[in-house]
Amino acid sequence: MSFAQKHAWTLGLVALLLVLLGITKLIQPSFGASGLESLARAALPFAFATAAMAVVVIVGGIDLSVASIMTVCAVTAAVLMQSMGAIPAVAITLLIGLGMGMVNGGLIVLTRVPDIVVTLAMLFVWEGTALLILNAPGGTVHDWLEDSIAGTVLFWMPKALIVMAIAVALVWIPLKRSKLGLSIYAVGSDELAAFRSGVAVGWTKVAAYGVCGLFCAMGGLSLIMLTGIGEPVPGPYLLASVAAVVLGGVVLGGGIGGLLGPIIAVFILRIIRTILTLAAVDPNVTTIVEGTIMVAVVMLGAFLVMRRNKA
Repeated sequence: MSFAQKHAWTLGLVALLLVLLGITKLIQPSFGASGLESLARAALPFAFATAAMAVVVIVGGIDLSVASIMTVCAVTAAVLMQSMGAIPAVAITLLIGLGMGMVNGGLIVLTRVPDIVVTLAMLFVWEGTALLILNAPGGTVHDWLEDSIAGTVLFWMPKALIVMAIAVALVWIPLKRSKLGLSIYAVGSDELAAFRSGVAVGWTKVAAYGVCGLFCAMGGLSLIMLTGIGEPVPGPYLLASVAAVVLGGVVLGGGIGGLLGPIIAVFILRIIRTILTLAAVDPNVTTIVEGTIMVAVVMLGAFLVMRRNKA
């Protein structure tokens, strides 16, 4: 199988993104490096939320609490940075995100309650936790963290895009090639077959949710890097991440997909919003269009899963 055939869906997404960027340039001729930088900054938390969601979908689950975990990590980091350096605060926040994800996974494995139910309940738990840590917007962010995603390098490459690519690659590339990564795909493809092959199914699920929490922590850090403060209210990342995961070629039900396609899908969804804004479409209509696209993509993913199960 050729490279083009093997990665046809991802290449199609890249082509679609380029077409949408071209349309944006036609609507707004001044759209250039600054426009790309703004797009990358806006997409940063969505990209991390999507990476988090993609991992648990690949293992055959779903996590409705990703936005709430991001919020807990954001306010935690903002509070910690008031009393310590940025690096220790970032390290602690990443560990907290990892732990929160593993708590979700552990509850799913131990209780055997469907993941959609457990993570829906944990959504409220983590929301309450965020409000306990910081009941109003506040905290602080070190200037160099904000500067690390602001502006461009080499004339046009957004710093936010580079930070996102490095952070995701550092986790996903070694994970995908490891025994754990193979186990995640095996469990997502067929949990019973994976168990019979000697895969520790329970541990694999807990680890996958832990990785999800780690990406959520990165998303929470990106939020405070964008805003300069911690906000204890979850953002609109849940449905957007599910839609990007499905559009990116990850099959609901598990076992198929990666992270590159979903992250490209994030930029596609964000550039559609930019096009609608530049075209002077009413903001309320823009919200309706975005929601319709997301629901349609998720419904398409569910339909494909049904066909796959019948086959």
